Amino acid sequence: MFKGSIVALISPFKNNKLDEDCYISLIHHHIKNGTSGIVPAGTTGESPTLSHKEHERVIELCVKEAKGKIPIIAGTGSNSTDEAISLTKYAEKIGANAALVVTPYYNKPTQEGLYQHFKAINDKCSIPIIIYNIPPRSVVDMSVDTMSRLFELKNIVGVKDATGDLDRVDQQRKKMGPDFIQLSGEDGTALDFNIRGGVGCISVTANVAPKLCSEFQEASLSKNNSNLLAKAKEINDKLMPLHKSLFIESSPSPVKYAASLLNLSSDEVRLPLVKVTEGTKKAVKSALISANLI
Repeated sequence: MFKGSIVALISPFKNNKLDEDCYISLIHHHIKNGTSGIVPAGTTGESPTLSHKEHERVIELCVKEAKGKIPIIAGTGSNSTDEAISLTKYAEKIGANAALVVTPYYNKPTQEGLYQHFKAINDKCSIPIIIYNIPPRSVVDMSVDTMSRLFELKNIVGVKDATGDLDRVDQQRKKMGPDFIQLSGEDGTALDFNIRGGVGCISVTANVAPKLCSEFQEASLSKNNSNLLAKAKEINDKLMPLHKSLFIESSPSPVKYAASLLNLSSDEVRLPLVKVTEGTKKAVKSALISANLI
């Protein structure tokens, strides 16, 4: 169920309020263009500055509008275990298919702390849980051994790996086996990630190139078909300038600017994020042109 091109969906704002009409249109845009799943209230959805009410609302809207056509993996992580449990229980109640739970940021828990945090969420919920391991933002890196311990629990099913270390894909596959779902958290390395044993990507780029990202994932997961793998490499080359441009400045500011150029949403972000500079605007626009998106 959890594979292919899964979009880390932006949260569109209008006058600093969640633009629900735009959000709904984005959901249907992704369903129409082949996106394999949606992550509401992730980092790309500016979860740190969504109110609790907004956080719950974007999950609710995704579940309601998707109507089971594609899976919804709700972002429910927090550096407070009680808050993460509460959000995960809400996602389960509202009908989300899974929860994406980030390693606790700022607190800097030990490996045992990480284990107990995820175990507490697991024990209070009955929804599949995907670990979100992103050391550059959370400052902690869950070890393969800790992940293996967690995989023994009933609800832990996989990882969104944003370590940037492709060797981790091999290590995690050897330790946990093929049933452990490995999703890339980096568009730029998604091809090699899949070749090594990954099954998809929770993507930023898919916000503005859903069809291409979907076609890329489908081709890259056909490992035994040389023609499809060649197609995946061709699409990957086409998208690489866009992958890079969307992280020149802190995400999701660049991807929101790209979305504004495509008339998908405004480029409004919430402080402490700010709109991108003129230099980044030029790079993003050039990358969209290079990918034949504008």
